[in-house]
Amino acid sequence: MNLRTRFFEIGTLVLVALFLPVRGQAQVPQTMQAVEIRQFGGPDVLTLQEVVTPEPQADELLLRVHAAGVNPVDTGARSGRSAALTNAALPYIPGFDVSGVVVAVGSAVSGFSVGDPVYAMLDLRRGGAYAEYALVKQNEAALKPGNLSFAEAAALPLVALTAWQALFDTAELQPGQTVLIHGGAGGVGSIAVQLARWRGARVIATGSDYSQDFLRELGADVTVDYRNQRFEDYADGVDVVLDTVGRDTQVRSLGVVRDGGILVSLVGLVPEARNPPAGVRAISILVRADGPQLGQLGELLADGVIRPVVSYRFPLTDAPEAHRQIETRSTRGKIVLETGF
Repeated sequence: MNLRTRFFEIGTLVLVALFLPVRGQAQVPQTMQAVEIRQFGGPDVLTLQEVVTPEPQADELLLRVHAAGVNPVDTGARSGRSAALTNAALPYIPGFDVSGVVVAVGSAVSGFSVGDPVYAMLDLRRGGAYAEYALVKQNEAALKPGNLSFAEAAALPLVALTAWQALFDTAELQPGQTVLIHGGAGGVGSIAVQLARWRGARVIATGSDYSQDFLRELGADVTVDYRNQRFEDYADGVDVVLDTVGRDTQVRSLGVVRDGGILVSLVGLVPEARNPPAGVRAISILVRADGPQLGQLGELLADGVIRPVVSYRFPLTDAPEAHRQIETRSTRGKIVLETGF
């Protein structure tokens, strides 16, 4: 984070503190700007609207949003493909990654105060990050690491929690084991490569031809150009496969997992993978919001063990363009929307 950005963030926190009334709640406008979906469809259904600013319930924080991360699941909410997953009843404010400053706290909140810089993953069945203000459940939030900008912090929650829960909670990756990570240059993959390296695993990562150097910089021991090389020629008898692709890649990956190993998919299991080879497990997981776990990740971020990768920053008004970019499926790291605060 550069010095100018750091001074801006310090100035923001000072301004928040100066305008706190006696009750410990900042001045909050009655209305705010938010990106709403009023009908399912393509990127152009994302429109900026003036809506009522929400009020926190007992267990909630109200954030003045500085940045919101953009994820593939956001496009599913927008199009209606993921309505059953996200509970997206129209009108709907999308977005699950958020960073900002606490401006109000519910009566039952402890551990957070007005003026705290935080980041969070919002529950997939609620959303609400593409806005100037957003509600965050206390158990979804963690203090933002001081060495990260708000944009960097907003790029992390969903992908970092996904990678942690897949590699460590589900696959129980151990030092000395080998992991094959598909899509290693993407949002989840770029964090997964770093976490696996930190755990002491040998990392094989797939990516496009122009991502090979990037994957090595992240810590991959072996990189595979999936367009011109077969990962089977570089990976055999691996302990863990992290599948971010699905389809034929998922089926082929089962053939490189050792007896007793596991494939963890983030995109669901195709029919052929539901009966894996004997001795091999195949599991599909869905990330869950987890503030304490995000706090653990924050310690690694503060120590520089892992780092966020932000490739694109768009203003909130350009949410449609951010969705067009993520739908190219060629973005390194993450895309972030910034509110301008």
